[in-house]
Amino acid sequence: MPAAIRLAWKVGFDAFWHFSEDDGWAMASHVALSALLAIFPFLIFGTTLASFLGADEFSETAVHLIFDNLPALIAGPISKEVVQVLTIPRGGLLTISVLAAFYFASNGVEALRISMNRAYRVYDPRRWYITRMISLGYVLAAVMALVLLSAFLVAAPLAVHFAGRYIPIASDLMTLIDNWSVWGALATILIVLFVAHLFLPAGKRSFLDVLPGIVLTIIAWYAAAKVFGYYLSTFANYAATYAGLASIMIALVFLYMLGVILMLGAEINAALMKYRVRRLIKRSISGSPTSEPDPASDI
Repeated sequence: MPAAIRLAWKVGFDAFWHFSEDDGWAMASHVALSALLAIFPFLIFGTTLASFLGADEFSETAVHLIFDNLPALIAGPISKEVVQVLTIPRGGLLTISVLAAFYFASNGVEALRISMNRAYRVYDPRRWYITRMISLGYVLAAVMALVLLSAFLVAAPLAVHFAGRYIPIASDLMTLIDNWSVWGALATILIVLFVAHLFLPAGKRSFLDVLPGIVLTIIAWYAAAKVFGYYLSTFANYAATYAGLASIMIALVFLYMLGVILMLGAEINAALMKYRVRRLIKRSISGSPTSEPDPASDI
């Protein structure tokens, strides 16, 4: 068996073995449930803060960005509930309920941080209140990013229409603006993945260290969404099993799949760094000899 194939097998086996041994399946459930529970508090806090800042389009932008690119059977029931929640009038920004929503929204970030620490096999020496403050900062940053996006989506069509009077080619930009949910979702996924791999776990990793797992995660997420959507439309009948809870169970199962894939992507990155695969590839391309033993030689 060629060394490259043996090394690929060893990396894959190491990643899956460590994922299973370190409670990866249970942690994926934790991430899925925390993410589902964090969606509503995040949108409630974001809508309240955005209204305080004058960005009244926040809720519509957030709902489209989060749900438009998911399979309809998954996103439809939840998005309806989200819209109902966000249309309930609320008081000012500094109320107990809104601050509680801000705190509970950070639970999703904390669940992701703990899972990524395990996947990258690192110990986080930071105190719990430090990591909680960081998670709250990520929630606030996400809300502000969506506020800016909603403001851009209001101002951009007006700016393009005005510029089109003098620069005819500027009107072509309307095609990109009309498809903003696709491009916005892709940009959001990339940003979330790079933040989750580079900054949430303890320790330091470079862009190239986390890139392989991120690429595999995006490909696997896309395939999982297609396969799960087809499964729901063809075979599954969750309503017969869970009755009124069917939509919630569908979302939980889907988020669980995404959590497993995300953690396996991090596990693959950790295994690649463990066996110094990038260094071996660089030496193989340059043709320089190495005195280090072949990491796949013991297979």
